[in-house]
Amino acid sequence: MGGGLSIPEAGDRLSRTCSFEDSVRRLRYVSGSRGDALERLGILRVRDLMLHVPRRYLDFTHTVKIGLCEVGSTVTVVGTVDKVSQRQPRPRMNIVTVDIYDDTGALTATFFRQPWLYQQLHKGDTIALSGEVLFYKGFRQMKAPFIEQLEGSQDGSGYARILPVHPVGEGITASWMRRIVSAAIADAGDACDFLPADLVARHGFMSLGRALREIHYPATLDGARSARRRLAYDELLCLQLALLTRQRIDLGDRVPKRHTVAGMHVEALRRALPFSLTDEQEAAAIDILSDMAAPRVMNRLLLGDVGTGKTAVAAVALAAVADSGMQAAVMAPTSVLARQYAEKVGPLLDAAGIRWTLITGSTPARERADAAERIAAGEVDAVFGTTAILSDDISFRELSLVVIDEQHRFGVNQRALLRSKGAGADLLAMTATPIPRTLALSLYGDVDVSRITRRPVSGAGISTKVLTPENLDVAYEAIREAVARGHQAYVICPLIDDSDDGSELDDVVEGAVTQESLRAAVATRDELARSIFPDLSVELLNGRMSASEKDEVMMRFRAGEADVLVSTTVVEVGVDVPDATVMLVFNADRFGLATLHQLRGRVGRGNHPGTVFLASAAREGSTARTRLSALERTSDGFELAELDLKLRHEGEVLGYRQSGGVSLRISDLATDLDLVEAAHADARAIAGEDPDLGSDTHRPLAAEVRSRFSAYFDEVVRS
Repeated sequence: MGGGLSIPEAGDRLSRTCSFEDSVRRLRYVSGSRGDALERLGILRVRDLMLHVPRRYLDFTHTVKIGLCEVGSTVTVVGTVDKVSQRQPRPRMNIVTVDIYDDTGALTATFFRQPWLYQQLHKGDTIALSGEVLFYKGFRQMKAPFIEQLEGSQDGSGYARILPVHPVGEGITASWMRRIVSAAIADAGDACDFLPADLVARHGFMSLGRALREIHYPATLDGARSARRRLAYDELLCLQLALLTRQRIDLGDRVPKRHTVAGMHVEALRRALPFSLTDEQEAAAIDILSDMAAPRVMNRLLLGDVGTGKTAVAAVALAAVADSGMQAAVMAPTSVLARQYAEKVGPLLDAAGIRWTLITGSTPARERADAAERIAAGEVDAVFGTTAILSDDISFRELSLVVIDEQHRFGVNQRALLRSKGAGADLLAMTATPIPRTLALSLYGDVDVSRITRRPVSGAGISTKVLTPENLDVAYEAIREAVARGHQAYVICPLIDDSDDGSELDDVVEGAVTQESLRAAVATRDELARSIFPDLSVELLNGRMSASEKDEVMMRFRAGEADVLVSTTVVEVGVDVPDATVMLVFNADRFGLATLHQLRGRVGRGNHPGTVFLASAAREGSTARTRLSALERTSDGFELAELDLKLRHEGEVLGYRQSGGVSLRISDLATDLDLVEAAHADARAIAGEDPDLGSDTHRPLAAEVRSRFSAYFDEVVRS
């Protein structure tokens, strides 16, 4: 058609683009049962299938004969099945062993918890295996390799030179997944690109259509890597825009509170502090005060490891509220933490002439009514409390600052309800959970982040030691010696009782396997009280106890009425028991690094050094042992968080693996820092230029954001 526009071609591409929203069941080869299998994998639409990217590739341009495999190398081999066997050494542990051979040698592959392979594989089948080659008892082996059952010739020549391995599940095989994806790419893959052309050019990305073809059926592995980067950037940019748009919608019609940030109460509070703020604390305080003085609603997250002084920074913000003649509310997840805030910050506020009160679920009715009356009348500047302050009887004359400690412990509705008590109130969320920079940028893209990474006072210090189960006497003796000196100890277990499967835990490493049975807190408490420490007071704390029961146990422990506290991970972040100097963590390999780091922060908080024993049956050189050794080596929470992110999925690190939070399908936050930062900056620039994403340039992008993230946000992009 010469140099003119091809209207029919453009129309076809638009039609293919629109088909991304169609049900996956409209595709070729998707029968009723296969459609059900795809939906179990979260693949509901054609778009979901297009973004269901391979987890790895079998590179048949580099297959290696079994007899030529070097021990320690990661290779792809193709062979014939000689024998398939299975055994079950203990409950819930099924092991399938597959022996294969080619014309140069033999190899044994071992698969854990995949019993279906015993039924699926038969003598004479041709399979491809990809993994690390080991040598054991005179034979080459692979442990838990990737496996592909081939239907062509033994050498794999009947397949694409680079074979994608997509994640699959019950009811659909890898070969059927490839067939369905191939048909979808042929029918709808040449879609219009929603990304503005200037971004594609600036970052040197391939087009969307090419990226989809290359990610699923690459000509080269380099092409697959380039395609993944394009699609990872798309995912991160859409998430950033969704977060920013949600923030704009949430805060757009609120009139911000303008605070006085250099008044007499702030100066008095600074004088009352028993120390000068460090450079990092001062920078965080300046960030917060600048936001509070600005003509916009503050939405800031303060990240700081245990003992970095977040509380002192928050106290400065409370003083600015008092200078402004308004009110602040500080909400903590438990009564123990709320009281601790009052005990630590209250005297500073008193010295600065700032009026405050405390409200928890156990506050006596008459005292609560009096406090509520004074709050409503504006006679209280700052309120410390738990979710008890969300009740209808607590109303503020002018709430201008909401501070939420350990913000991830509260639901979205709880945070919104407190904020609704003061139209236009600023929000300061705080957490002692170290969060990697990429995770903070990607999942808190709508929040300004301040970080405090160094402790102003190192304290007496904490030493961490990894023990095998055979050496528990070392930990028991340390606990006994500590109690003899007037100190206390924690014992942490992964399970609550023997019937627990661990599904209630906030942070458990998925797939962690050791030969060690899992410890339950109830049984461990009984064993310690009966056999190990019969002369000591041993208490129990777990997540199935009511809030009042947990508070009562923690208050007794803080008061020194118990020597040893046996608990699950519900031991509260921030709870201060200065006399606790020893901790023993059973099955330590079952927990993420962030959780273990938080747990050990419970000891050594006073003038006496703390010792943490991590008990694990993990072998030397294993991934689990590498993680635990990192805790022996460093006390830097952010360094550990970065390592945790490299070893695990971002959903596991934050603890939302079981709660259905936003998860990233393609991007890898451990390695994609440049993409995260680029997407963050680009999203801010786009939102600043076109907040509604309503221009012709950004309208396709708005549709993509809406399509990807509408399930996670109430109203991401206005129609």
